[in-house]
Amino acid sequence: MTVDFIGPPPRSKNTKHAVIASELQAHPNSWGVVQKSGTIARASSAAQAIRRGRLTAYLPAGSFEAVARTVVERGAVEHRVYARYVGEQQ
Repeated sequence: MTVDFIGPPPRSKNTKHAVIASELQAHPNSWGVVQKSGTIARASSAAQAIRRGRLTAYLPAGSFEAVARTVVERGAVEHRVYARYVGEQQ
């Protein structure tokens, strides 16, 4: 096998996070469930990444709010990430 050196991979504008951020921006200030995680720690980490803009889709930092919550419905436990677009902070 040989290696083809053809440059960096193209930047994808349609990552799952870009789609999520776009949907949140289309409904400013409205909370949406953007992820369900296996543990509250993973949900909390994801919420923090959104708030701090660690992923390009959620930049600039502070333009999205996010929280993690454990929800029990009909005996089923879910660890959810809720997020909303609040606009760029001045």
